[in-house]
Amino acid sequence: MELPDWVPATMDVSKPSPARMYDYYLGGTHNFEVDRDAAERAIAAMPYTIQGARGNRDFLRRAVRLLVDSGIRQLLDLGSGIPTVGNVHEVAQRRDPTARVVYVDIDPVAVAHSSAILRHNHLATVVQADMRDVDAVLSHPQVRGLIDFSEPVGLIMASVLHFVPDSSRPAEIVAAYRDAVPAGSHLALSHIGAKEEPDNRTGMLADFKAVYQNTTNPVVLRTRPQIESFFAGFDLLEPGVVLVHQWRPDADQEVPAKLPPGYGGVGMKG
Repeated sequence: MELPDWVPATMDVSKPSPARMYDYYLGGTHNFEVDRDAAERAIAAMPYTIQGARGNRDFLRRAVRLLVDSGIRQLLDLGSGIPTVGNVHEVAQRRDPTARVVYVDIDPVAVAHSSAILRHNHLATVVQADMRDVDAVLSHPQVRGLIDFSEPVGLIMASVLHFVPDSSRPAEIVAAYRDAVPAGSHLALSHIGAKEEPDNRTGMLADFKAVYQNTTNPVVLRTRPQIESFFAGFDLLEPGVVLVHQWRPDADQEVPAKLPPGYGGVGMKG
């Protein structure tokens, strides 16, 4: 397969990438046939997949606005994915032009495209790293160049922890980032949810999860209490951990009648 010039020559595109599948859900163009095929299977399994992805993206934008309005001027976006309209740095810097943003992602396409977008923005950068390797991320020169860990930091983990298996101890990963930032820092987190009580969507979620088993990062479904537990050491802001469409919706936002099982919340370190 002939690859576009923005794709690193060494990249393996034989397996679907969740980052590129998410890009497809959002209407992006930085994806390949293998990603589109897998994404269509996921949509067939769970018809409101696109609605869920876009609802999560809207949650992220609202959360970033809250962080900046709360006085946060530096944001660390972990597992940032492929840039699309309304990126974190765009939302933050529209609120305050001095806001600094570091994106961290393991996917080379996400990093390559982010680098191209950010080449003229001296207050934002991207680092290719595995967000599970907390020490490597926090000690990275580009991270240290923009983030002052003596001042409050906005930690963002939007739709990333459901790609972290229990064997990688996701709660300990979140805790390590929490311990690295001072009081006043915030955590914005979203995660695909598992159904706590079986209903007609339980089978959909199982089929959706099965599609991701053959990607570079299988999905782990967790219940709302399990997702809430990631906020240990943070004081949850109202309305707590809720469906992403219901988290502080904009006045003109249309909330679907049937909501995808994606949860989100924001907490502050006291």
